[in-house]
Amino acid sequence: MNILVTGATGFIASHTIVELQNENHTIIGIDNLCNSSADTLDNIKKITGKDIDFYECDIRDTDKLKDVLSKYKIDCCIHFAGLKAVGESVAKPVEYYDNNIAGTLSLLKVLKEIDCKNIIFSSSATIYGTPAFVPITEECPKGICTNPYGWTKHMIEQILIDTQNANKDMNVVILRYFNPIGAHPSGLIGEKPNGIPNNLMPYITQVACGIREKLFVYGNDYDTPDGTGVRDYIHVVDLARGHVKALAAIEKNCGVDIFNLGTGHGYSVLDVINTFEKVNNIKIPYEIVARRPGDIASCYADPEKAKRVFGWVAQYSLSDMCRDSWNYQHRLF
Repeated sequence: MNILVTGATGFIASHTIVELQNENHTIIGIDNLCNSSADTLDNIKKITGKDIDFYECDIRDTDKLKDVLSKYKIDCCIHFAGLKAVGESVAKPVEYYDNNIAGTLSLLKVLKEIDCKNIIFSSSATIYGTPAFVPITEECPKGICTNPYGWTKHMIEQILIDTQNANKDMNVVILRYFNPIGAHPSGLIGEKPNGIPNNLMPYITQVACGIREKLFVYGNDYDTPDGTGVRDYIHVVDLARGHVKALAAIEKNCGVDIFNLGTGHGYSVLDVINTFEKVNNIKIPYEIVARRPGDIASCYADPEKAKRVFGWVAQYSLSDMCRDSWNYQHRLF
């Protein structure tokens, strides 16, 4: 298939491209490089031995996007492009709504014009807010999002559902990610956030290599086994493979379908720290501080639907995630 990947040089998109190329799909990549690097394309080629057709383009530029995509017969779009830092979204809500929502609207206009009827959307478990129950199934009601980033995912999901409802020959798969960490086992691609990391694992790896003095653990008085927050951490390669499997749902004319992508296991912050220290033989200094507003005690998936519908099951362990995250990070320095 000819697959359009937006946000192609980002963390999850780059790993997904590797897995798609391993299955002999042809990739057309789009990215405006606002928070990633074109060097990622060279590293993808080192892993797979294959090029992609890449264009530096902001998907909000509808005319340029149409000019690029009209050259191709696109079978499916996997839509990753978007700003994703939770804290930054609170400080810059207008930028997040403009980039993520306006970008998606522009993309949908162009996809309709070029007659591409299939889209897989990179969504997030943040749309569940404080979940009504755990483990979280796809039937769990959407909650109140705690930040503009989460609201953009929430709104884009609704935009896609409404668009498909008005265009019955369109197929939409929404993938709700839990907490992707890790890196490609080669160490060539991984997560490289700009500025101070918002997520746990990149912060841990930056402490491990001396960029940060210590890790701050936000709260140890939650109703969890050790008092720290529990999340469903999933290896980014497992997540990438979930997108490849989701193409099977698209090919079956799904209409709209939604899947959680997680391991189904919850790990606490201290579980992650302890596993990282054990696997990599590195001590991670940390300090317990007050809870952050909006954080919840526990969030992990019931991934049974993805297993039942398209045979996807996460394969990597927390030890694998910690090993591969450090393998990537220490190669950068």
